[in-house]
Amino acid sequence: MASFKTLDDIGDIHGKRVLVRVDLNVPMNDGAVADDTRIRAAMPTIKELSDKGAIVLLLAHFGRPKGAKDPKQSLSLVVGGVEDVLGHGVMFIPECVGEGAKAGVAVLAAGDVAILENTRFNPGEETNDPAFADALAEIGDLYVNDAFSAAHRAHGSTEGIARRLPAYAGRSMEAELKALDAALGAPVHPVAAVVGGAKVSSKIDVLRNLVGQVDHLIIGGGMANTFLAARGVNVGKSLCEHDLIDTANAIFESADAAGCTIHLPYDVVVSKIFAPNPPTRTVNVHEVAADEMILDVGPAAVEALGDAIKNCRTLVWNGPLGAFETPPFDMATVALAKTAAALTVDGSLTSVAGGGDTVAALNHAGVAAQFSFVSTAGGAFLEWMEGKPLPGVDALKA
Repeated sequence: MASFKTLDDIGDIHGKRVLVRVDLNVPMNDGAVADDTRIRAAMPTIKELSDKGAIVLLLAHFGRPKGAKDPKQSLSLVVGGVEDVLGHGVMFIPECVGEGAKAGVAVLAAGDVAILENTRFNPGEETNDPAFADALAEIGDLYVNDAFSAAHRAHGSTEGIARRLPAYAGRSMEAELKALDAALGAPVHPVAAVVGGAKVSSKIDVLRNLVGQVDHLIIGGGMANTFLAARGVNVGKSLCEHDLIDTANAIFESADAAGCTIHLPYDVVVSKIFAPNPPTRTVNVHEVAADEMILDVGPAAVEALGDAIKNCRTLVWNGPLGAFETPPFDMATVALAKTAAALTVDGSLTSVAGGGDTVAALNHAGVAAQFSFVSTAGGAFLEWMEGKPLPGVDALKA
């Protein structure tokens, strides 16, 4: 694993201005924070810096204002949510750069916490304008990135500023990087990956990268139908990208060359209508009728997949196996997730999961807390699975 400076490497920061990039892009409901998961993720870093006497200046984006000020996307809206989790007052500074920002920072004392205005109100944020990064650096002495979820973007507050100030990984970022290294950087083999979701087209690069990294690739969700079709299976009315059959075959060939076993369902749950609790059949994949849709992996295949995971030491999971939000098509995802969780709890498996649907699916199965690590980062987690460099992470490398 590449070396990163962490909060352990900072030294005395009493009275120092520490710019901390966090993820405050939280869902709102009637002007209040509806889900404070991302705020809580940043708390260990914020509290540690504050307790050591730093002046903690939180940098974040909120929504997509596209370089223009928009009151509906002001970070002033999340101040109350941050105060609730932190347990004391937080100052709001209505600028993130310039004289207004400097004046706001100047009145802060050691241990104080402030939120600077939405970095995306400045057009230089998303273009990574050197002048914007310079202006950010002027108001701080040190930089800490604790927002892995924004690390795949080379923005002023994620990459530019890290080149201008002493830069460190926050506690959330540090945990994420250690987990990802354990999952694909330097994992204990055999390694299994579960990749689900609706479409192959959204995860082609993930699949291409994983066949060279893992020993077992379990493909579920709608995307499995495209791979079944490439194997000559008639998938009826199922969601299937027939124009990607050649792509699926190329991935099969790459897997063979790399010694990676691709697992596809051989029994499936089908229905003629996609609705909650419709009439269903569990059939062999070769028995899907022309007017039926494959909506979940069948129980026999799930048991076999569980056996495959039991022989592995590392698991990476992204995406559900079936249409898990619509009962009863959550059965396979829940069953395999519970198997993975049990293996993790007994110490035989390191399990790392990520992506929006994945987090929801594991919470639905009631096992998210039992996985070794669950990443709440969507795009960044996916790009890491694709093997792409993450600019916000690379900028922190020692």
